[in-house]
Amino acid sequence: MPSVTGRKRRTFGNTWWGEAWVEALEKRAKLDPNRLPRGRTYARKGVVGELAVGTGEVTARVQGSRAVPYRVTIHMRAFTEEQWESLLGMVGSRLGHVAALLDGELPGELAEDARAAGADLLPGPGDLRPKCSCPDSANPCKHVAAVYYLVADEVDADPFVLFLLRGRPREAVLAELRSRRAPASESGKRMRAPAAPGVDPKRAYTRRIAALPPRLAVPGTVGPPAVLDLDPPHRTGWSSDTFAELAADAAARAWELLVMGPGREPGLSFEEDLARRAAMGDPDLVTELAEAAGVPVRDLAVWAQAWGEAGRGGMAVVREVWRPGQAPLARARTDLAESGLPGAPKTWRNRITQGGLQLRYGRDERWYRFVRDGEGWRVDGPPSTRPTDVIYPP
Repeated sequence: MPSVTGRKRRTFGNTWWGEAWVEALEKRAKLDPNRLPRGRTYARKGVVGELAVGTGEVTARVQGSRAVPYRVTIHMRAFTEEQWESLLGMVGSRLGHVAALLDGELPGELAEDARAAGADLLPGPGDLRPKCSCPDSANPCKHVAAVYYLVADEVDADPFVLFLLRGRPREAVLAELRSRRAPASESGKRMRAPAAPGVDPKRAYTRRIAALPPRLAVPGTVGPPAVLDLDPPHRTGWSSDTFAELAADAAARAWELLVMGPGREPGLSFEEDLARRAAMGDPDLVTELAEAAGVPVRDLAVWAQAWGEAGRGGMAVVREVWRPGQAPLARARTDLAESGLPGAPKTWRNRITQGGLQLRYGRDERWYRFVRDGEGWRVDGPPSTRPTDVIYPP
């Protein structure tokens, strides 16, 4: 039921990591469950001010019943050197985590991985050690509990706050990850790769252009796609298997283009590539692709069937009606009339129909065979430049 004032209730934890912080407070940190609701109410009143997050601690002032605000200091247990080594070693072994962190992002999957490595970024039992200048001896008092909830705002704004509370700021964490990616020296110490020497602009512009290296040979087969280091976030609805399928399909497509050589195959339109993908799978894949692309399932099923039988030309004559010249149509009508099929050939635009057989002339100057399928028509076999080849298929 909406409130009397109509105002939306203040929430805490509006990002994945902020929500994870609140959940850890309420379920894993073993805090007094009777005190947290009072702190949440206090936080909603806007009585917390001067909140600051430093290395391993949070400070704030909370206005209580007295004129002078209470001073709140919360220390969070810092990681040991062994825990930092375990955490950074785990991150360094997962390319997806490293790439995300170096881009300034904190992937949600890192939470469970860090916890499994013995370096939980979120608060657990005994990790939070608060102090408040109020006379209440409860742990936590409502002033401390209010600050706990408002830390979620800080985490929303910058999830690297979790690293800071465990003892290291963002810059130190990222510097360590970069150093781990640098080549090692003979003594085993990590070193940064030397910077490439500069080139004088004048010399660069006057330098003779070297010949291009010879083109690499086209591989005989398509290699398997790389295995992702971690699954995409669950909320995206994607999976590693889906990306592996797309990567394998892209690799196969690239290989085909290499084998055919440049200029032999123009790029596919969105609908053509959708039909090509659908033609490779079962009816479930057709439904899945149609829903994802916003295309009617029936349309995509027809396109996929045409593509499977006759490629992009088959799909084109399914979707397009046009008016060709009379010469190719006259030849096809004569061939159909001599086929012995019942009735007489009927021509409409690029289509000639006689009985249960229909020939369609494509803009690629090839004929496509269609047979009746219920109330419609479906492509039946590959095309040919000669009508007789599709009237009497081998």
